[in-house]
Amino acid sequence: MFKPNSIFLTLTVIILGIEIAIALSLDSGFIRYTFGDVLASILVYTFIRSFFSLKPFIVAIISLFISFLIEGLQLINFTKLIHQEHNKLLTVVLGNHFSFEDLLAYSVGVLIIYLIDKHHIYETNNP
Repeated sequence: MFKPNSIFLTLTVIILGIEIAIALSLDSGFIRYTFGDVLASILVYTFIRSFFSLKPFIVAIISLFISFLIEGLQLINFTKLIHQEHNKLLTVVLGNHFSFEDLLAYSVGVLIIYLIDKHHIYETNNP
């Protein structure tokens, strides 16, 4: 089950770098919010696949659950509940504004990486 995967570890590092660059350079707009959320869910997926040899569908479900959980924490204003609303890092990681559009973006991101993994990576390496 635990089996490091260099392809997904590399993707994780690249996507994390892109996410950090977006967060540091853009304050608003489609790239910052929508595209950033698509990438965030892909990042969760690639991180899980970096360390666990699970079937793509299972990873997709776990990734979507984690993404939706984080959005749910935004809905209940979790950072404020734990008195960390001024913690910049936590606010960036967890976010601070619930949006149904974010749930759609997460779903799109997970669907994209799932299809890429299932048809081009997993099946190629697991005939």
